[in-house]
Amino acid sequence: MMEEKDLEKLTATRLREIAKQYEGITGAHAMKKEQLIREIRKARGEPDRPIKREKSQDIGKIKQTIRALKEERHAAEEKKEKKTITTLKKEIKRFRRLTRKLAKAKVKSAKE
Repeated sequence: MMEEKDLEKLTATRLREIAKQYEGITGAHAMKKEQLIREIRKARGEPDRPIKREKSQDIGKIKQTIRALKEERHAAEEKKEKKTITTLKKEIKRFRRLTRKLAKAKVKSAKE
């Protein structure tokens, strides 16, 4: 089984080939890369996580994502899954940086 990071590195063409292996995925030829990754994760029964390519401009939504990732991290800490914990910490850190960047941009645009 491929890890989710590997899915994000693959091309859309390769993702379509992988999607053909799962019976629940139909219309893969018309899907974009982000949709393919979501559908493959859903078919595997993996949790739906934000895809790195998707950048929401709404700070509130990003903060909700951070809260959800923190809950996942706490669950992983209880199970003592070090690799998952590390991955989730990195994602949380990345989203925090994004919220700061968006907040700075809002302040800057308000001044102009």
